[in-house]
Amino acid sequence: MPLADHLRELRNRLAKAMLALVIASVVAVFYSQQLMDFLSSPVPKCPPDSPLADNTGGRCVVLAYQTMLSPFTSTVKVVMLAGLIASSPVWLYQLWAFIAPGLHKSEKKYTYWFAAVAVPLFAAGAYTAYLIMPVSIRVLISITPEVASNFLSLDDLLDFTTRMVLVFGVAFELPLLLIMLNLTGVVTGKRMAGWWRAMVMGTFVFGAVATPSTDPLGMIALAGPIIVLYFIAVGFSMLNDRRRARNNPDAALADDEASVLDHTPEPVGALDPVPAAHALPEQATGDTDGARAHRTGGYDDIT
Repeated sequence: MPLADHLRELRNRLAKAMLALVIASVVAVFYSQQLMDFLSSPVPKCPPDSPLADNTGGRCVVLAYQTMLSPFTSTVKVVMLAGLIASSPVWLYQLWAFIAPGLHKSEKKYTYWFAAVAVPLFAAGAYTAYLIMPVSIRVLISITPEVASNFLSLDDLLDFTTRMVLVFGVAFELPLLLIMLNLTGVVTGKRMAGWWRAMVMGTFVFGAVATPSTDPLGMIALAGPIIVLYFIAVGFSMLNDRRRARNNPDAALADDEASVLDHTPEPVGALDPVPAAHALPEQATGDTDGARAHRTGGYDDIT
């Protein structure tokens, strides 16, 4: 299609994705209170009848808003996040429908497989983050002195939860990316296996830097599953390389490396008859003197 038609199609697909996002967000407005309770459930909240001066500062948190607009902005963030997650099948399909016409049949097969595995991996990462959040928050507030109390803004809690979910969800996609690189022939399973020391060290460093909480539990909870998934990806890639070598003996060769040629002679078979060339005019008439006059260096002009 011309460029204008591609832009028009992109506009239509973005409009459909935005419409689905708006509809899902409007529905989420009616469940905003339940969503806020769900997001704040990992926080050990102080009971309503406990005085703030009591020695409970290191064991519970008082959730509060710090500005007049905070209740509105927090609700909007929660509603938009819920709408984005709920409408993900629609906007993912619109993205796929816009890209699919430019893909080959094999590439479409890989993208189907990628989409089918990516969503459960992201959900598993988000669920892992939600599981360790109560322990991480308790570890963080446990160092509060007894003379102080913990006041936590719901905006900060929402940012903390969002970062944890996104970091864990995206990190769980790393082994899938390595598998896709192996399927496309970019990297081999043997080379990936040689990276295991750097991958283990880099994963723990990434877990320490990327997690919002500073406790070692969050780092271990993030790095442990990623390392396990990494070795699963290495095993899958090595099996895929072995299958590829059986189907194609030259698959392991580099682009500038010559393959082994078979020099065994084969029978030529019967000869095909070749028709004789037409005689030259001077040969047909027998004019040898005229033919000699047109020769240069012993050859006919036509030759």
